[in-house]
Amino acid sequence: MNKSEAVKANFSQASGSKRLRLLSSALILTAFGATEAVAQDASAPAAPPAPASAAMTTPAMAGPLSANPNPFSVDLGGEILGKVYIGGDVSGMAYYQSNPTKAAPGDVSSYMDLTNAQVTLQKTDGWFQYYIQAGEYSFPTIGVPYTKSSLATPSSFGVVPVAYIKLQGDGDMADWSIEGGKLPTLTGDEYNFTFEDMNIERGLLWNIEPAISRGVQVNYANGPLSLSLSWNDGYYSNVLNTLSGLASYVFSPSDTLAFSASGDVAGPHFSALDSGSLYDLIWTHTSGNWVISPYLQYSTTPSVGKTTHGTTELGGAVLVSYSIDDNWKLAGRFEYEDSTGHNIPTAPNIIGYGAGSTAKSLTITPTYQLKLWYARLDLSYIGISSATAGDGFGAKLTATDQTRVMLETGVAF
Repeated sequence: MNKSEAVKANFSQASGSKRLRLLSSALILTAFGATEAVAQDASAPAAPPAPASAAMTTPAMAGPLSANPNPFSVDLGGEILGKVYIGGDVSGMAYYQSNPTKAAPGDVSSYMDLTNAQVTLQKTDGWFQYYIQAGEYSFPTIGVPYTKSSLATPSSFGVVPVAYIKLQGDGDMADWSIEGGKLPTLTGDEYNFTFEDMNIERGLLWNIEPAISRGVQVNYANGPLSLSLSWNDGYYSNVLNTLSGLASYVFSPSDTLAFSASGDVAGPHFSALDSGSLYDLIWTHTSGNWVISPYLQYSTTPSVGKTTHGTTELGGAVLVSYSIDDNWKLAGRFEYEDSTGHNIPTAPNIIGYGAGSTAKSLTITPTYQLKLWYARLDLSYIGISSATAGDGFGAKLTATDQTRVMLETGVAF
């Protein structure tokens, strides 16, 4: 019997603080030996009520799309493999946009592509749980040249973008869990993949947040309070240099307040974003058919001698969803983002349009869903000001706005 097997064997007979120590030992022995097969999204301060089956609470979905409440399952037997739920999403999109940059490969006036071809496998009960998400995907983001899925997948997080091993306590440790591997970020109010969010495109604030990181995360949940703390590699740097956390509290059935923070603790390196700190304050309110979620974001990047000037970014967003009936939903998002460092040559380009630039965006998304099939339309606009020459839109990179119309249709199975 090896060390990992010994820890698992002792676990079933342990309790209390001893079980927590065994959870930690098992995680260290297993999670980092298979970093391509581990992780879970704990960044769900604005998640909707859980579906009928606990299987599809991951991946988290903010709506208006709904997950399949009863996904296909296979019982593989045993305490480790157990009952496995199989789900996923297959979707494609077409868009038209004004002022394509041309400088970016594939950034054209109109295009069609696959946005998701992903399968999920997960075990959701017992002390040993896991989640694996595999396939192809893209990250359409407002104000950012589109990268087709065949390039986005290998150049970002690979064909297994999210996966985790989770060790869940029970008895007097039932409020605690430990997980490790490729972890969705704890920051922000938008998730990574198109089917998870209110809008097809990710927003301005999402664009400067970490998306997926490799590391270890400890979770605690008791009543209205949920806490998570993670040691990870930040912007997927492959160096464990970042500490991040999330605290959320349910004040009433209608109101949840969440605060998240993420920052480098190893000193400036890699990039300005990876060396800085980021903070989000998120309030989610539900009332009848309405979901309203405003949030504030603040980030800093440090000065590095004479090579990099320190800057700050401040942004705000309001995400809104309205359920018209069982099939039709309407979502909207407004954002504003500002950065410092204008006319300072060594200031980093944090928000993408030059140091000291500002950006605002508006997105409207009507959605129709019939059982597992859905179709939705993004109508989006972004305007920028104080942009650095060469960081704008259009063939000459001087245009100050862009409009997109994007249609996505797919099946969440």
